Amino acid sequence: QVQLVESGGGLVQVGGSLRLSCVASGRAEINYYMAWFRQAPGQERALVGVISRSRYTTVYADSVKGRFTISGDDKQTAVYLQMNALEPEDTAVYYCAAAERPTFSSDSSEYDYWGQGTQVTVSA
Repeated sequence: QVQLVESGGGLVQVGGSLRLSCVASGRAEINYYMAWFRQAPGQERALVGVISRSRYTTVYADSVKGRFTISGDDKQTAVYLQMNALEPEDTAVYYCAAAERPTFSSDSSEYDYWGQGTQVTVSA
């Protein structure tokens, strides 16, 4: 069982930046396909982006392309979501998720492990 923990959320002004981190408990390796999802109040959980197990391939939702970047550390113990040029529409709880099987799916059921989420609020 993999326990994921997100951190780095907070309140930021429009146009600002935040970097979210996702680690496994005990700094265990997270050698999985890793995704970031977000859920705004009253909305369904939506895919932000996915990074492959090798960390060489990433895919992003159209709404964040060019603004958000997913990366991983060399030791495969952390995955990051760098968010730039933040907009009020980016306000949501952000979750990281891990998939044991290769996937870039936007279907949350494809992911096996989830963190508890971290709140990101972008003020106008």
